Amino acid sequence: MVLVMRSTSSCLTLSPAPPPPPPHRSRACNHLSTQKQCKRNSRNYCITRPQIPSPPLSREALGFRVFVLSDLHTDYPENMNWVKSLSTKAYKNDLLLLAGDVAETYHNFYSTMSLLKDRFQHVFYVPGNHDLWCRSEPEGFPYYLDSLEKLNKLLDACRGLGVQTRPMVLDGLGIVPLFSWYHESFDREMDIAGIRIPSLEMVCKDFHACKWPREISNRSTSLASYFDAMNEENEDAIKLIKNTCTQIITFSHFLPRYIQAPLAYPRERKRRMNGGETWLPFCVYSGGKFADRLSPCYWSDYYAAHPRAPHLTELAPWVARFYNRA
Repeated sequence: MVLVMRSTSSCLTLSPAPPPPPPHRSRACNHLSTQKQCKRNSRNYCITRPQIPSPPLSREALGFRVFVLSDLHTDYPENMNWVKSLSTKAYKNDLLLLAGDVAETYHNFYSTMSLLKDRFQHVFYVPGNHDLWCRSEPEGFPYYLDSLEKLNKLLDACRGLGVQTRPMVLDGLGIVPLFSWYHESFDREMDIAGIRIPSLEMVCKDFHACKWPREISNRSTSLASYFDAMNEENEDAIKLIKNTCTQIITFSHFLPRYIQAPLAYPRERKRRMNGGETWLPFCVYSGGKFADRLSPCYWSDYYAAHPRAPHLTELAPWVARFYNRA
Protein backbone atom coordinates (compact mmCIF):
# COMPACT_ATOMS: atom_id res chain seq x y z
CA MET A 1 0.00 0.00 0.00
CA VAL A 2 0.95 3.64 0.00
CA LEU A 3 1.97 6.50 2.15
CA VAL A 4 0.13 9.70 1.36
CA MET A 5 1.39 13.12 2.22
CA ARG A 6 -0.07 16.49 1.33
CA SER A 7 1.47 19.78 2.28
CA THR A 8 0.44 23.37 1.86
CA SER A 9 2.04 26.72 2.46
CA SER A 10 -1.20 28.32 3.57
CA CYS A 11 -3.97 26.04 4.79
CA LEU A 12 -5.52 22.61 4.56
CA THR A 13 -8.25 22.33 1.95
CA LEU A 14 -11.04 19.95 2.90
CA SER A 15 -12.48 19.71 -0.59
CA PRO A 16 -12.85 16.13 -1.89
CA ALA A 17 -9.72 14.58 -3.33
CA PRO A 18 -9.79 13.33 -6.91
CA PRO A 19 -10.96 9.71 -7.16
CA PRO A 20 -8.08 7.27 -6.65
CA PRO A 21 -7.12 4.67 -9.24
CA PRO A 22 -8.17 1.09 -8.42
CA PRO A 23 -5.55 -0.63 -6.30
CA HIS A 24 -4.90 -3.37 -8.88
CA ARG A 25 -3.96 -1.07 -11.75
CA SER A 26 -1.02 0.99 -10.68
CA ARG A 27 0.97 2.41 -7.84
CA ALA A 28 2.59 5.80 -7.67
CA CYS A 29 5.76 6.61 -5.87
CA ASN A 30 6.80 10.24 -5.77
CA HIS A 31 9.43 11.18 -3.22
CA LEU A 32 10.36 14.59 -1.90
CA SER A 33 14.09 15.21 -2.30
CA THR A 34 16.77 15.38 -4.93
CA GLN A 35 17.88 12.43 -6.92
CA LYS A 36 20.38 11.28 -9.51
CA GLN A 37 19.17 8.88 -12.17
CA CYS A 38 20.83 7.06 -15.00
CA LYS A 39 18.98 5.33 -17.77
CA ARG A 40 19.88 1.69 -18.17
CA ASN A 41 17.52 0.87 -21.00
CA SER A 42 14.01 1.69 -22.17
CA ARG A 43 12.39 -0.25 -19.34
CA ASN A 44 14.65 0.19 -16.32
CA TYR A 45 16.24 3.07 -14.47
CA CYS A 46 19.04 3.21 -11.95
CA ILE A 47 17.93 5.51 -9.16
CA THR A 48 20.11 6.75 -6.35
CA ARG A 49 18.11 7.66 -3.27
CA PRO A 50 19.06 10.73 -1.26
CA GLN A 51 20.76 10.22 2.05
CA ILE A 52 18.93 11.16 5.23
CA PRO A 53 20.26 14.50 6.50
CA SER A 54 22.82 14.07 9.25
CA PRO A 55 21.97 15.71 12.57
CA PRO A 56 23.42 19.24 12.60
CA LEU A 57 25.72 20.45 15.31
CA SER A 58 22.84 22.32 16.94
CA ARG A 59 19.64 20.35 16.44
CA GLU A 60 17.79 22.61 18.87
CA ALA A 61 18.36 25.60 16.60
CA LEU A 62 16.81 23.91 13.56
CA GLY A 63 14.02 22.03 15.34
CA PHE A 64 12.68 18.57 14.63
CA ARG A 65 12.59 16.58 11.41
CA VAL A 66 9.60 14.70 9.99
CA PHE A 67 10.12 11.20 8.61
CA VAL A 68 7.65 8.97 6.80
CA LEU A 69 7.20 5.20 6.69
CA SER A 70 4.55 2.71 5.64
CA ASP A 71 4.03 -0.99 4.95
CA LEU A 72 6.44 -2.26 7.56
CA HIS A 73 4.87 -5.75 7.56
CA THR A 74 6.84 -6.78 10.62
CA ASP A 75 5.24 -10.22 10.69
CA TYR A 76 8.27 -10.97 8.51
CA PRO A 77 11.34 -11.41 10.76
CA GLU A 78 13.53 -9.53 8.26
CA ASN A 79 11.30 -6.48 8.57
CA MET A 80 11.11 -6.64 12.35
CA ASN A 81 14.91 -6.82 12.44
CA TRP A 82 15.04 -3.74 10.21
CA VAL A 83 12.92 -1.80 12.73
CA LYS A 84 15.13 -2.99 15.57
CA SER A 85 18.20 -1.82 13.64
CA LEU A 86 17.02 1.81 13.56
CA SER A 87 19.18 4.07 15.69
CA THR A 88 18.02 4.68 19.24
CA LYS A 89 19.71 8.10 19.24
CA ALA A 90 19.48 9.66 15.75
CA TYR A 91 15.73 10.39 15.85
CA LYS A 92 15.17 11.29 19.50
CA ASN A 93 13.99 14.83 18.65
CA ASP A 94 12.07 13.85 15.52
CA LEU A 95 8.60 12.93 14.34
CA LEU A 96 7.52 9.80 12.43
CA LEU A 97 4.41 9.51 10.26
CA LEU A 98 3.48 5.83 9.97
CA ALA A 99 0.87 5.31 7.27
CA GLY A 100 -0.44 1.84 7.97
CA ASP A 101 0.26 -1.83 7.32
CA VAL A 102 2.45 -2.20 10.38
CA ALA A 103 1.67 -5.87 11.06
CA GLU A 104 -1.11 -8.41 10.76
CA THR A 105 -0.92 -9.74 14.31
CA TYR A 106 -1.57 -7.63 17.39
CA HIS A 107 1.58 -8.97 19.06
CA ASN A 108 3.83 -7.77 16.24
CA PHE A 109 1.91 -4.50 15.92
CA TYR A 110 2.42 -3.69 19.59
CA SER A 111 6.09 -4.68 19.52
CA THR A 112 6.73 -2.55 16.42
CA MET A 113 4.98 0.52 17.77
CA SER A 114 6.88 0.20 21.05
CA LEU A 115 10.20 0.05 19.20
CA LEU A 116 9.36 3.10 17.08
CA LYS A 117 8.10 5.13 20.04
CA ASP A 118 11.40 4.42 21.81
CA ARG A 119 13.26 5.85 18.81
CA PHE A 120 11.17 8.90 17.86
CA GLN A 121 9.90 11.67 20.08
CA HIS A 122 6.52 11.65 18.32
CA VAL A 123 4.89 8.86 16.31
CA PHE A 124 1.65 9.37 14.36
CA TYR A 125 -0.29 6.42 12.94
CA VAL A 126 -3.22 5.62 10.67
CA PRO A 127 -4.38 2.05 10.00
CA GLY A 128 -3.84 0.18 6.77
CA ASN A 129 -5.79 -2.75 5.43
CA HIS A 130 -3.29 -5.40 6.58
CA ASP A 131 -3.49 -4.11 10.15
CA LEU A 132 -7.17 -5.08 10.18
CA TRP A 133 -6.91 -8.60 8.80
CA CYS A 134 -8.49 -11.14 11.15
CA ARG A 135 -6.63 -14.35 10.52
CA SER A 136 -4.16 -16.08 12.83
CA GLU A 137 -2.97 -14.66 16.15
CA PRO A 138 -0.26 -16.30 18.27
CA GLU A 139 -1.45 -18.65 20.98
CA GLY A 140 -2.54 -16.75 24.06
CA PHE A 141 -3.67 -13.65 22.15
CA PRO A 142 -7.35 -12.80 21.67
CA TYR A 143 -9.45 -13.67 18.65
CA TYR A 144 -11.27 -10.70 17.17
CA LEU A 145 -14.92 -10.90 16.23
CA ASP A 146 -14.37 -8.47 13.38
CA SER A 147 -11.95 -5.90 11.99
CA LEU A 148 -13.62 -2.99 13.81
CA GLU A 149 -13.01 -4.68 17.14
CA LYS A 150 -9.39 -5.13 16.13
CA LEU A 151 -9.17 -1.49 14.99
CA ASN A 152 -10.34 -0.30 18.41
CA LYS A 153 -7.79 -2.59 20.05
CA LEU A 154 -5.00 -1.12 17.92
CA LEU A 155 -6.07 2.45 18.69
CA ASP A 156 -6.17 1.59 22.40
CA ALA A 157 -2.62 0.27 22.11
CA CYS A 158 -1.53 3.51 20.46
CA ARG A 159 -3.02 5.58 23.25
CA GLY A 160 -1.25 3.46 25.84
CA LEU A 161 2.09 3.84 24.08
CA GLY A 162 1.73 7.57 23.44
CA VAL A 163 1.34 7.12 19.67
CA GLN A 164 -0.83 9.86 18.17
CA THR A 165 -3.81 9.15 15.91
CA ARG A 166 -5.43 12.59 16.08
CA PRO A 167 -4.46 15.97 14.58
CA MET A 168 -1.84 17.97 16.45
CA VAL A 169 0.24 21.13 16.07
CA LEU A 170 3.96 20.91 16.80
CA ASP A 171 5.99 24.12 16.65
CA GLY A 172 3.60 25.60 14.11
CA LEU A 173 3.47 22.50 11.89
CA GLY A 174 0.01 20.94 11.59
CA ILE A 175 -0.13 17.14 11.43
CA VAL A 176 -3.45 15.62 10.31
CA PRO A 177 -3.80 11.81 10.26
CA LEU A 178 -6.74 10.78 8.04
CA PHE A 179 -8.70 7.56 8.44
CA SER A 180 -9.71 6.14 5.07
CA TRP A 181 -10.72 3.07 3.07
CA TYR A 182 -11.21 2.37 -0.63
CA HIS A 183 -14.00 1.26 -2.97
CA GLU A 184 -13.81 0.43 -6.66
CA SER A 185 -16.58 2.92 -7.48
CA PHE A 186 -14.07 5.69 -6.77
CA ASP A 187 -12.43 4.75 -10.07
CA ARG A 188 -14.17 6.87 -12.71
CA GLU A 189 -11.65 6.36 -15.46
CA MET A 190 -12.49 4.51 -18.65
CA ASP A 191 -12.36 0.72 -18.64
CA ILE A 192 -9.37 -0.86 -20.32
CA ALA A 193 -10.54 -2.71 -23.40
CA GLY A 194 -8.94 -5.92 -24.64
CA ILE A 195 -7.18 -6.82 -21.38
CA ARG A 196 -8.23 -9.57 -19.01
CA ILE A 197 -8.17 -7.71 -15.70
CA PRO A 198 -9.55 -9.73 -12.77
CA SER A 199 -12.06 -8.20 -10.42
CA LEU A 200 -10.86 -6.34 -7.36
CA GLU A 201 -12.43 -8.98 -5.12
CA MET A 202 -10.37 -11.70 -6.81
CA VAL A 203 -7.01 -9.96 -6.43
CA CYS A 204 -7.45 -8.24 -3.06
CA LYS A 205 -7.26 -10.42 0.07
CA ASP A 206 -9.07 -7.77 2.11
CA PHE A 207 -12.40 -9.20 0.97
CA HIS A 208 -11.57 -12.44 2.75
CA ALA A 209 -9.05 -11.53 5.47
CA CYS A 210 -11.04 -8.60 6.89
CA LYS A 211 -14.29 -9.26 8.71
CA TRP A 212 -16.89 -6.52 9.04
CA PRO A 213 -20.20 -6.15 10.89
CA ARG A 214 -23.21 -6.89 8.73
CA GLU A 215 -24.15 -3.22 8.37
CA ILE A 216 -20.91 -2.28 6.58
CA SER A 217 -19.23 -4.01 3.67
CA ASN A 218 -16.38 -3.78 1.18
CA ARG A 219 -18.94 -4.45 -1.52
CA SER A 220 -20.55 -1.05 -1.02
CA THR A 221 -19.31 2.42 -0.11
CA SER A 222 -20.48 1.92 3.48
CA LEU A 223 -17.03 0.85 4.64
CA ALA A 224 -15.26 3.85 3.10
CA SER A 225 -17.98 6.10 4.55
CA TYR A 226 -17.46 4.60 8.00
CA PHE A 227 -13.76 5.44 8.02
CA ASP A 228 -14.40 8.88 6.57
CA ALA A 229 -16.88 9.58 9.39
CA MET A 230 -14.15 8.81 11.93
CA ASN A 231 -12.43 12.01 10.79
CA GLU A 232 -15.46 14.08 11.79
CA GLU A 233 -14.54 13.51 15.43
CA ASN A 234 -11.47 15.66 14.74
CA GLU A 235 -13.32 18.43 12.90
CA ASP A 236 -12.61 21.10 15.53
CA ALA A 237 -8.91 20.23 15.65
CA ILE A 238 -8.68 20.34 11.85
CA LYS A 239 -10.37 23.75 11.77
CA LEU A 240 -7.91 25.02 14.35
CA ILE A 241 -4.99 23.78 12.27
CA LYS A 242 -6.43 25.42 9.16
CA ASN A 243 -6.74 28.74 10.93
CA THR A 244 -3.41 28.77 12.73
CA CYS A 245 -0.86 26.79 10.71
CA THR A 246 0.96 27.91 7.58
CA GLN A 247 2.52 24.47 7.11
CA ILE A 248 0.36 21.33 7.17
CA ILE A 249 0.99 17.66 6.46
CA THR A 250 -1.85 15.18 6.05
CA PHE A 251 -1.30 11.48 5.60
CA SER A 252 -3.33 8.33 5.12
CA HIS A 253 -3.09 4.82 3.72
CA PHE A 254 -5.47 5.26 0.79
CA LEU A 255 -5.25 8.44 -1.28
CA PRO A 256 -4.19 9.36 -4.83
CA ARG A 257 -1.12 11.39 -5.81
CA TYR A 258 1.21 10.41 -3.07
CA ILE A 259 4.63 10.03 -1.64
CA GLN A 260 5.33 6.35 -1.17
CA ALA A 261 7.74 5.19 1.49
CA PRO A 262 7.11 1.48 2.07
CA LEU A 263 9.49 -1.00 3.58
CA ALA A 264 7.30 -3.62 1.81
CA TYR A 265 7.53 -7.41 1.84
CA PRO A 266 11.04 -8.91 1.64
CA ARG A 267 10.16 -10.53 -1.71
CA GLU A 268 9.04 -7.15 -3.06
CA ARG A 269 12.35 -5.57 -2.14
CA LYS A 270 14.20 -8.33 -4.00
CA ARG A 271 12.41 -7.71 -7.28
CA ARG A 272 12.23 -3.91 -7.06
CA MET A 273 15.33 -1.74 -7.30
CA ASN A 274 16.32 0.32 -4.26
CA GLY A 275 14.12 -1.42 -1.73
CA GLY A 276 13.13 0.64 1.25
CA GLU A 277 15.55 -0.84 3.75
CA THR A 278 18.45 1.34 2.52
CA TRP A 279 16.77 4.75 2.37
CA LEU A 280 13.96 4.66 4.96
CA PRO A 281 12.76 6.37 7.04
CA PHE A 282 12.33 9.15 4.51
CA CYS A 283 12.82 12.77 5.62
CA VAL A 284 10.26 15.26 4.24
CA TYR A 285 10.63 18.17 6.67
CA SER A 286 13.73 19.62 8.30
CA GLY A 287 14.92 22.98 9.57
CA GLY A 288 11.39 24.35 9.65
CA LYS A 289 10.67 23.76 5.96
CA PHE A 290 9.60 21.07 3.52
CA ALA A 291 11.98 19.37 1.12
CA ASP A 292 12.36 21.53 -1.97
CA ARG A 293 12.18 19.08 -4.84
CA LEU A 294 10.48 15.91 -5.98
CA SER A 295 12.59 12.79 -6.21
CA PRO A 296 10.95 10.77 -8.99
CA CYS A 297 11.17 7.04 -9.47
CA TYR A 298 10.20 4.69 -12.29
CA TRP A 299 6.45 5.40 -12.10
CA SER A 300 6.79 9.19 -11.99
CA ASP A 301 9.59 9.22 -14.58
CA TYR A 302 7.35 7.35 -17.01
CA TYR A 303 4.41 9.70 -16.58
CA ALA A 304 6.61 12.77 -16.83
CA ALA A 305 7.14 11.73 -20.45
CA HIS A 306 3.78 10.04 -21.07
CA PRO A 307 0.62 12.02 -20.20
CA ARG A 308 -1.62 10.42 -17.60
CA ALA A 309 -5.23 11.25 -18.45
CA PRO A 310 -8.53 9.37 -17.92
CA HIS A 311 -9.08 8.81 -21.64
CA LEU A 312 -5.66 7.16 -22.11
CA THR A 313 -6.00 3.47 -21.31
CA GLU A 314 -2.72 2.02 -22.58
CA LEU A 315 -1.09 0.11 -19.76
CA ALA A 316 2.34 1.16 -18.55
CA PRO A 317 5.00 -1.35 -19.66
CA TRP A 318 5.68 -2.74 -16.17
CA VAL A 319 1.94 -3.32 -15.72
CA ALA A 320 1.12 -4.65 -19.19
CA ARG A 321 3.49 -7.60 -18.90
CA PHE A 322 1.30 -9.11 -16.16
CA TYR A 323 -1.89 -9.19 -18.26
CA ASN A 324 -3.00 -11.16 -21.29
CA ARG A 325 -5.04 -9.61 -24.04
CA ALA A 326 -8.56 -10.93 -24.46
